[in-house]
Amino acid sequence: MTEFDLAGRVAVVTGAAGLLGARHCAALADAGATVVAADLDAEQAAAVAGQVGGTGVSVDVTDKDSLGAARDRILAEHGRLDVLVNNAAVNDMFEAPDLAGELSAFEAYPLDAWQKSLDVNVTGVFLASQVLGSVMAGAGSGSIINIASTYGMVGPDQRIYLDDSGHRSMWKSPAYPATKGAVINFTRFLAAYWGDKGVRVNTLSPGGVENGQDPWFVDNYADRTMLGRMASPDDYRGALVFLASDASAYVTGANLVVD
Repeated sequence: MTEFDLAGRVAVVTGAAGLLGARHCAALADAGATVVAADLDAEQAAAVAGQVGGTGVSVDVTDKDSLGAARDRILAEHGRLDVLVNNAAVNDMFEAPDLAGELSAFEAYPLDAWQKSLDVNVTGVFLASQVLGSVMAGAGSGSIINIASTYGMVGPDQRIYLDDSGHRSMWKSPAYPATKGAVINFTRFLAAYWGDKGVRVNTLSPGGVENGQDPWFVDNYADRTMLGRMASPDDYRGALVFLASDASAYVTGANLVVD
């Protein structure tokens, strides 16, 4: 299946130290790519890179200078850039778990939390695409994959967050759906803008991943899926390699939903 072969290509994954980021790095490496694991945490980025035989770089996706330094290092070490996976994102974590139910409600949702999500989830995708994607546009080829979410397309069903006794520990807050919806439409913009430069830009929208959540939550989520389960962390490998490779050579501006 030579169309899926990424040998000789250099792929950058932002947010590489996260649960899915590390799996994205492994999937690309298994397909033959040289992987650059980029993360705010330099130590974790290096650890992920070590697992896939790649390069780890410290990157703040909200800082254009940080991205520029990473670009210069990548080009100095590898001489090219073929794939960018915009995976870095934040999801709400409240410092005081006992206040999560109160603070995650729309009426009380903190403005600083809203702004942080916009900065990382939207501006981070914009800046990484501008700084790193421009290398591909200049070279006349490349693939950008923006990681969105089911919640970029539908409103959260807040009943999922009620336990068996009807207690609510949290609401799914407004920032994540709003920012992921923005990512999907930014993908369409960039696909149209760089189409004549040979750069394909697509969205991958994952569903929820099972990762040690309370059993009641897993059951609530699974009951709302057609396959009756949450995703495993490896369920996105094939979709990612498809979008990164020549197997999707005529696919751009699309939102590949895997939920």
